[in-house]
Amino acid sequence: MCQMVRIMLCCSAGMSTSLLVKKMVEAAESRELPVEIDAYGVSEFDIQFPKYQVVLLGPQVKYMLNMLAEKAAPQGIPVKAIDMADYGMQRGDKVLDYALSLIAATH
Repeated sequence: MCQMVRIMLCCSAGMSTSLLVKKMVEAAESRELPVEIDAYGVSEFDIQFPKYQVVLLGPQVKYMLNMLAEKAAPQGIPVKAIDMADYGMQRGDKVLDYALSLIAATH
């Protein structure tokens, strides 16, 4: 996987996921994996999601999973919730692995 991997994190305002983005980028850099990982508030979902290969939702917006997944499905972009424990513990490596597995499953 040499091409740039594009991952979008989505929470209620884009703030709480920014630390997790930093940890995911650090994990990717340690593996020399080219990534673009950005965090957005759910209000920006419609505008932003087509630019990414996968969208991961923070626990605060998990209740919107089905609606957001339906919007992204026609473009083949998976939308999934971040594991609560991985989110709470800010396990960037685990969340990165999860995102990569979802991208691999769609290609």
